[in-house]
Amino acid sequence: MADISQKLSRTMSMVQNGKYFVINRPRQYGKTTMLEAIASSLRQTKEWLVFNISFEGLGSESFQNEASFCRSFLRLMNLQLIEADEHTLTDLFNPLQESSTNLSDLSQIISTFANRANRKLALFIDEVDKSSNNQLFLDFLSLLRNKYLRRHLKTEHTFDCVILAGLHDVKSLKLKLRPDQDQKFNSPWNIATDFTVDMNLQINEIQPMLEEYARDHHIDLDAPSIAERLFYYTSGYPFLVSKLCKVIAEQLLPEKEVHSWDATEVERAVAKVVKETNTNFDSLIKNLENNPDLYEFVFKNLIEVEYQSYSIHENMFSLGLMYGILKNGQGIRIHNRIYEEVIYDYMTSKARTQVSLAEYNISKNFILPTQGLNLEAVLLRFQAFMREQHSLKDQHFLERNARLVFLAFIKPIINGSGYDFKEPQISEERRLDVAITYLQYKYIVELKIWRGLDAHEEGLKQLADYLDRQALSEGYLLIFEQLKQKTWSSTWETMDGKRIFVVRV
Repeated sequence: MADISQKLSRTMSMVQNGKYFVINRPRQYGKTTMLEAIASSLRQTKEWLVFNISFEGLGSESFQNEASFCRSFLRLMNLQLIEADEHTLTDLFNPLQESSTNLSDLSQIISTFANRANRKLALFIDEVDKSSNNQLFLDFLSLLRNKYLRRHLKTEHTFDCVILAGLHDVKSLKLKLRPDQDQKFNSPWNIATDFTVDMNLQINEIQPMLEEYARDHHIDLDAPSIAERLFYYTSGYPFLVSKLCKVIAEQLLPEKEVHSWDATEVERAVAKVVKETNTNFDSLIKNLENNPDLYEFVFKNLIEVEYQSYSIHENMFSLGLMYGILKNGQGIRIHNRIYEEVIYDYMTSKARTQVSLAEYNISKNFILPTQGLNLEAVLLRFQAFMREQHSLKDQHFLERNARLVFLAFIKPIINGSGYDFKEPQISEERRLDVAITYLQYKYIVELKIWRGLDAHEEGLKQLADYLDRQALSEGYLLIFEQLKQKTWSSTWETMDGKRIFVVRV
């Protein structure tokens, strides 16, 4: 397990102070793990009685009317008492439970039970999104809110802490009750305290997990550097950190004779993970396709490498942050590099359906006798493709999607023996750096738009510096000329001792 002690400590402080709050984070982000950790910690004190329930298993019938909801909710509470061997309280609870037919009865039951339990009560509800479109659920939140505001009265004893966990922030649910009604915002939970704990795993939280694993399995590993690389690719998204570690441990490590990890294993794991399908990636793509404005923003960010002005209050950005696709740090960006690669691959696959590349990018035509990749030939062949397609009816598509088409062009050439990692550089240069590994070889291709001779000279210097940091003597520059009269030129140029093959399309 990652070391989430600091996150737990901050959250426990809110619980001890009697706060009501919502942990709204994307799927597979550690919400359930956090609730379990809080519940376990509170139960050890004997000061608290904890009801840690989930709406995951409740069917739609539980929300048909007040009576069915009350029965379902109280049944979940009763199961918690049985699980905790609270037999005395179970005997008290059973007759109360049978008398509930509406929310008013439920309110009275909560007050009676809270008064007699003689302990602090905590209510945690996981997967609240399962019912977030239901007016009955909002009425239940209003019940808890009213009791919270009147908790100083003897007749309104209630839960000392309530935590709701789910994807949405239920402080302001967008609700559509019936098809003939306009969407509206509801605020049944404006008593909630903002939950500001960063749920992303930091490097110092990942490292202890690696060290513990190494001790248990007698493996040599460089925990600090591996933790840094895990964070580099995942930005601390808990599911992705866990996924990469699982791939290394279960798929990559058994292939090695020596049981040791190093940072290069992370790169190998990333290459495997981005090619697979799982529910997390499926949700990522689904959420993009279901929100065209969000899709367009991501396209411009990744493919066109364009800086975009925005307001954090725009619904599109709220959705992107809520789904975990975007993050808000130094500007709005894609949350992590693995998501970038998955989105690249998806958009690339869509581009392949728009153009016919089959006769141009047959992989065997670009393999050197050394088994390396003849990237000069690849770029010249791509130039020939673009030149032949330039005057055809899909010219507009090619102009807008030129970088995406190149990524689609090169994918089958390196597939199986190589991997391409993209790094968008959002600046005036608007360049996209593509690092290609092919067997034991590495190549750097920079994609950028023609901005004139001065910008070109500066771009060569930037690429030369990049090559120096990668310990490479040669690089490649693919320039997209957004001009009516294209030069269609190709030449080797030298900058700071580095040879750079420049191709214009």
